[in-house]
Amino acid sequence: MRARARALADVAVVLALAAYAIPFFWQLLTSFKPEAELLRVPPLLPSRLTLTHYQVVISQSLMPRALGNSLGIATLTTLVSLAAGVPAAYAVARLPLPGKRLLLLAIVASTAFPQIATVSPLYLLMRALELRDTWAGLVLVHASFALPLTIWLLAGFVREIPIEAEEAASVDGAGLVSMFRWVLIPLLAPGLASTALLTFLFSWNEFLFAYTFTVSEASRTIPVALALFPGVFEVPWGDIAAASMLASLPPVVIVIALQRFLVRGLVAGAVKE
Repeated sequence: MRARARALADVAVVLALAAYAIPFFWQLLTSFKPEAELLRVPPLLPSRLTLTHYQVVISQSLMPRALGNSLGIATLTTLVSLAAGVPAAYAVARLPLPGKRLLLLAIVASTAFPQIATVSPLYLLMRALELRDTWAGLVLVHASFALPLTIWLLAGFVREIPIEAEEAASVDGAGLVSMFRWVLIPLLAPGLASTALLTFLFSWNEFLFAYTFTVSEASRTIPVALALFPGVFEVPWGDIAAASMLASLPPVVIVIALQRFLVRGLVAGAVKE
């Protein structure tokens, strides 16, 4: 009876995942449909597959530039967030800071503010600093919103590391920098991978700030480029589907590449000895 219930639960999960993936596969199928069959159902499956939409997106649109912008901005945002988040998380987890609980509460509370409430002051700040329509402006804004979550997550991972490992490194004469390089960072690898992935995806998918702080193709990101995808007399559904598939490709590749570390990071601390 228990085995049958588990099998039914597995089947239900597979069906739920299949239902969840239907829009993605429909978009993928649309990106390969000939133009004449885009708005005709039936047939459900195209009579032939074509790469015309991808050729149009790559050669005649601004999507390649937007892909490069998103990749660069998301990568820099992740690096800045980790560079600032790792020392901050270590200090929160290890050092006897006064008012540590209030500090953690403030970190978590800072994520509760909606983005729309901060757009106006950030816009004025970006304009005063002449950072509008630049990578630096978006990186700073994205990193400022990603940093609280980065600190919160990494502080939990640091607590899972036995303090004896740090004490042993200190006894062997390792300084703070060497301890971070040879002890803390390797042990934090799963947590760093999962945190980096969440930060990267946040920056990659962020729309409001990217739309507000960019005025040209110089730093326009993928979500903004998709929202402003050109269509003169009709909506180019096939081209939009191809562009959305290209926009989804880098995150999918990164998730697959970091899958082992991501799973280890997400389940870290789930079992206590």
